[in-house]
Amino acid sequence: MGTWLEGKPVADRIREGVRAEVARYREEKGFVPGLVGVLVGENPASRSYLRMKEKACQSLGLYGRILTLPGTTMRDQLKIEIDALNEDDRVDGILVQLPLPQGFDTHEVISWIDPKKDVDGIHPVSLGLLLQNLPGLRACTPLGVLELIKSTGERIEGKDVVVIGRSLIVGKPLAAMITNENGTVTICHSKTKNLAGVAARADILIAAMGKPGFVGPEFVKEGALAIDVGSNAVTDPAVVRALFGGDPTREKEIQDKGYTWVGDVQARVIDKAAWLTPSPGGVGPLTIAMLMKNTLDAFKARRGL
Repeated sequence: MGTWLEGKPVADRIREGVRAEVARYREEKGFVPGLVGVLVGENPASRSYLRMKEKACQSLGLYGRILTLPGTTMRDQLKIEIDALNEDDRVDGILVQLPLPQGFDTHEVISWIDPKKDVDGIHPVSLGLLLQNLPGLRACTPLGVLELIKSTGERIEGKDVVVIGRSLIVGKPLAAMITNENGTVTICHSKTKNLAGVAARADILIAAMGKPGFVGPEFVKEGALAIDVGSNAVTDPAVVRALFGGDPTREKEIQDKGYTWVGDVQARVIDKAAWLTPSPGGVGPLTIAMLMKNTLDAFKARRGL
C-alpha cells in the first residue's frame, strides 16, 4: 500500500515563507503585495472561492479585496474596471474569477490584464514565456502539482509523465512545466486510444479531467506517483459507493449537504501507487498557496526587489 500525499504540510511551508517575506517588506518598505479578485455576477461558488483567497491574503499580511460587479455589467465597463486595476500601484495581482457570465469572451477578458499582474498565469504573454522557459508568472494549480511531486523527493527529469486533461488552466501549462523540468510528457484526453494502457506506462500520473473516479487501478503502474487534480461535486450516494467503496463520511455529507467532493482518481489506487494525493486535501491547498506566492513574486518583480 502506498502513502497519501497530503497537500497541507507543503502549502503551510510555502505560506509561511510568504508571510515572513511580506512582514519584512512591510517593516522595511512600508507597503505589501496587493491582490484583487474580480467577481462578475452572483455565482455562489465563485464568491466562496474569492472569499477564501481574500482570507488567505489577510492571514499572510497581504492587501486583498474583492471587486464585485453585477451580472448586468457590460463588456466596456468591465474593461474600464480592469484597466483601473492595471494602473493601481497598490495592486500587484489581478484575478478574474471564472466562469464569467454568458456574453463575455473569457480569452478577451484575460488579455486585458497587465501580464505583470497576471497571477493566474493564463495571459497569452504568461503562457508564451512558459513555453520559452523564460521567467514569468505561472498557473497556480500546475505550480502546486510540481511542489507536491518535489516534496516526495521524486525527480521529474527523465521520468515518463502522463497528464490526463488538456485545459488551459491545468493540463497544457502543466505539460510545459514538466517538459521544462526535463520530464517526458504525454498528454491524454477523451480522444486518446487505449487511455488506460497509455496511463499505465507513467512513472508519474496526473489526472485533471474533471470526471469523478475516472482513474482506477488499471490506469496506474505499480509504484507510480499519482496526482489527483480533480474536484467534483457528487450528489448520488450510489456513485460514491461504486467508485470509492463504502465511504460513510462522503455519504453523510450527501445526506447533510446534498453533495460531496470527490476526485478523478479512485481511492483504491493507493493499493498500487507509491503515492496518491487525496481529494479533497491534496492539490487544493497548494493552489491558493501558489496564488499568494505569485502575488508576492509579482510585487517583487514590479518593484525590482
